[in-house]
Amino acid sequence: MMRPYRSLILIVMLFGVSACGAAPAPSAPSSAAGGELVVAAAADLTPAFQEIGKLFEKQTGVKVAFNFGSTGQLAQQIERGAPFDLFYAANKSFIEELNDKGLVIPDTMEIYAQGRITLWTRPDSSLKPERVEDLVDPVYRRIAIANPEHAPYGQAAKEALERAGVWDTVKPRLVFGENVAQTLTLADTGNVEVAIVALSLSIQGNGNWTLIPAELHSDHPLLQMAAAIAGTRREQEARQFIAFVNGPEGHAIMKKYGFILPGEIVSR
Repeated sequence: MMRPYRSLILIVMLFGVSACGAAPAPSAPSSAAGGELVVAAAADLTPAFQEIGKLFEKQTGVKVAFNFGSTGQLAQQIERGAPFDLFYAANKSFIEELNDKGLVIPDTMEIYAQGRITLWTRPDSSLKPERVEDLVDPVYRRIAIANPEHAPYGQAAKEALERAGVWDTVKPRLVFGENVAQTLTLADTGNVEVAIVALSLSIQGNGNWTLIPAELHSDHPLLQMAAAIAGTRREQEARQFIAFVNGPEGHAIMKKYGFILPGEIVSR
């Protein structure tokens, strides 16, 4: 039987895997049915937002369609006119860049969480790394991270490997997932021995994981920001969703998946 968390992760697999190579161009999002609030969301939000979306729809009657993927690729789609109403990025810099281009509604820009990264191995694996430095051991033949070219969680993973002094050693063994959820799938399916992934994805399953110290990726602290897309016809619903995620019920769900809430963030 397919594990519940695996089925969630497979939803956000966008492309094939590239090993230390350039990412393919993003595909166009599928059009949502009329009347739905279309939310582009970073892949680390998959389990939390599926839960939040159901509760939001139940309480407001507003249907939500999610398009999960790599933050960088979603931002590119927005620049190309993708029909999104709302964008939840895994790094605030992408929202800020879109704002500079006039592509989001400035007063809707809000930090909604801070993410963390972990070392993750399968539950049946004998390999249980406790530190990033452990990855220099050749027993870790393949190591998955999200593609740092466009995925904030991949950028954080790369920085952690660099600061731990192991980047040059492990680089030939790296396998890039197109987003952080696909990266976890690579480890879960046995294609790699270990993955560096989001805490929000790690805690929902039964794998072995160890939290990576935040100071190892302080240049990429994963401050996550949302904003409504300029020109959306569902601005009111978008504002309503942002308020819900940053409200008591949304915060309770985000907290469950390991996110640091806005009031708890130290580094901005």
